[in-house]
Amino acid sequence: MSDFRFYFGLGWEHIMNREALDHLLFITALATIYLLKDWKQVLILVTAFTIGHSLTLVLSVLDMIRFPSNWVEFLIPCTIVITAFSNLFQKKFTPKSIRINYFLALFFGLIHGMGFANAIRFMLAKDQSLGWGLFDFNVGLEAGQIVVVTVILLLAWAIVTLFRINRRDWVLFLSAGIFSLALKMALERIHLL
Repeated sequence: MSDFRFYFGLGWEHIMNREALDHLLFITALATIYLLKDWKQVLILVTAFTIGHSLTLVLSVLDMIRFPSNWVEFLIPCTIVITAFSNLFQKKFTPKSIRINYFLALFFGLIHGMGFANAIRFMLAKDQSLGWGLFDFNVGLEAGQIVVVTVILLLAWAIVTLFRINRRDWVLFLSAGIFSLALKMALERIHLL
């Protein structure tokens, strides 16, 4: 049980942490275009991100892939920039028009997974139960992401329903803010390359 708590805590801290701004911005950018009624789609979206993230962690722990950390640190805010930028062009919020977010979540999850891969590689490699450690980590990560998207969906519901702000205006406002922050992060990290 203590192993579960340890790895669950690592996953939870990976997103619910002051230094996890890039992770929080990415999850927010993905969830911005949804409303509370879309909670099932958002749960699938977050799970797609976790799958991409997990795949990279597994490949890294098994030493099948290695990627220079300076590039990863630069690419992570770039994924946020691209996701927020794609939100800016959403006019209709039909399931078909926002399907691109599933691809973004899965593919960019691979890049975000590399950001934590170096830190967790050593812990999981020493552990006798690699599969359970990774599973426990992902349960913690998924729980944290669900809390974050729940807050975002409730905020969107309040903005759109209670305050009667146009949904597109809400998406533009939040996505533009995320885009700006992520672009600043990318530009600050470009010198690391």
